[in-house]
This record gives sequence, structure tokens and C-alpha cells, in this order.
Amino acid sequence: MGHRDQSGALLRAASETASSTAPAPVSAQPPLLEMKALSKRFGPVTAVDGFEAAIAPGEFVTVVGPSGCGKSTLFNIVAGLEEPDAGSILRFEGRSCHAHELLGKVSFMPQRDLLLPWRTVIDNAIIPMEIEGQPRKASRALAREMLPEFGLAGFGDQYPHQLSGGMRQRVALMRTFMFKRELMLLDEPFGALDALTRTMMQRWLLEVWRRHKRTILFITHDVDEALFLGDRVIVMSARPGRVKLELKVDLPRPRHADLVTSPEFIGLKRIVLEAIEEEAMKSFLAPGATAPQTDTPE
Repeated sequence: MGHRDQSGALLRAASETASSTAPAPVSAQPPLLEMKALSKRFGPVTAVDGFEAAIAPGEFVTVVGPSGCGKSTLFNIVAGLEEPDAGSILRFEGRSCHAHELLGKVSFMPQRDLLLPWRTVIDNAIIPMEIEGQPRKASRALAREMLPEFGLAGFGDQYPHQLSGGMRQRVALMRTFMFKRELMLLDEPFGALDALTRTMMQRWLLEVWRRHKRTILFITHDVDEALFLGDRVIVMSARPGRVKLELKVDLPRPRHADLVTSPEFIGLKRIVLEAIEEEAMKSFLAPGATAPQTDTPE
């Protein structure tokens, strides 16, 4: 089966999303993750300062902001890879914790797929299960069963260099899903893909999310992607990163492809873009400077 066949299979899977039952409403139970007064400095540079947000179980929350606003720093803290500064408060599953305690309790996928070139699709996917000491034979059998759901049927014994960019990302996402944790962190997983593949991957991800009922924190630079995927969009300020805007995406699920042209979507997009533009301008202005004014004809 070639890449063209796989693209067709993914399109069909994405089309089925439109007729799928929408996820149940997010529960009113306590937040799965709470962040309060979250701050992080690197020498003289404050990357994040006073960031506050809460994520409910089963929720899909997207994060956008201008370049350099601290999105990746936020990702690293929640993934347990970076400790925030003193005074920061993290609560996970109702308990206060240090960031390093989250390592192993959440699953995460960075921007690059990080597939091991000497391992097949199946053997890349089962790495989390191997780390946990689960039997290799059973893990490989489970991974093979999951291949069709991730648009990888017939590719289990292929190596990363034999796959397209979209297929590599699906392998990485499959590996992340196989690390069965309630909270998943995804850092711009579709950023390097072409526009058509990215659109298909977004619809496919929503279907996988519906089936597996995970909680997702999704970082992106794409406003359309943030609104199309999320229950809520968090807009970060220019560095130091804080919450500039928190917007509920009150749009019906399942999300159809034509949603992005609806008046409701365009209205939400305008709000987010205005917030990001306001913050992005701060990155170009020295302290005390004012934004350039457009000359008007006399």
C-alpha cells in the first residue's frame, strides 16, 4: 500500500468523524491539572510569569501566543522536564506536586517525532510499554491491532525513512497514546506538515480523542487549528508569558471541515488574532516606544 492509498484511508477516516457521536460534556468534577502563579526564569530572562489555568478531565485545551511567549517552557514544566520557580503552584489529580513528579504521569509528544531509525513502526510504538516492563510480545500484538485506527495498516514492519511526514507523526501519536495516561501534551505535532495533511490530521485526532477520552493540552501557533480542535483556547501574552485571554470555543461537535468558514468561527478567530497581534507588537517595541502610525494623506 503506497502513501497515496494511506492518504485516502485517512481522508475516509476523517470523513467518518463528521458522523460520529460527539464526546460527552466535560465533567464538573475537580480539575485534572491546575497551574497557579507559574513562573520560570532562565538567568536574566523571565520566560513565564504568573501563568494560571486549570484543565478539566476529558477537556481539549489549546494554547497559542506570539513567538517566544513561553509556550515550550509551559510544555516542559507540565511534562515534568523543567521545574518552575519557587512560589509556583502545581496540582495534579487534586494533589499539590513538584513538576518532576509529573514525569511519567503524563504522556507527551514534542514537535519532532523522535522516531528511532533502527526500529520499525511497531517497535517505535511500544517503547512506552517496554519502559514500563510490559511483555514485548503482548505489546507488539496490541500495537499491531491499533495500526488501522492510526491510519497505518500494512505499515507495521516499515522503518521511519520509508514513511511520509504525516505517517511519521501518526506513529509518534500512536506511541503517545499507548503510554496510557489521562493527560496528553502535544507540542505543535502538525506544524511541519503541508496544509492538506494538517487538516486531515486535525480531524483524525479529534476522532481518536473521542474514542480514547483523554485530556489534551495542545500547543500550536496556528489560530485556525487552535479553534478547530479546542474546547477552550488560551492565548499567552508576549514574554514573560501569562494568560492574555481564555476563550471558550462554543462550537458544536463533531467539527466539520466547513466550520472554519462559518460566521461563528470567524468571529472567534478575530478575537484571538486581535489578542495575539496586540501582544506580538510588544516584541517589536523597545520600552517606552509607541507603535508606528500609518501616514494619512493631507
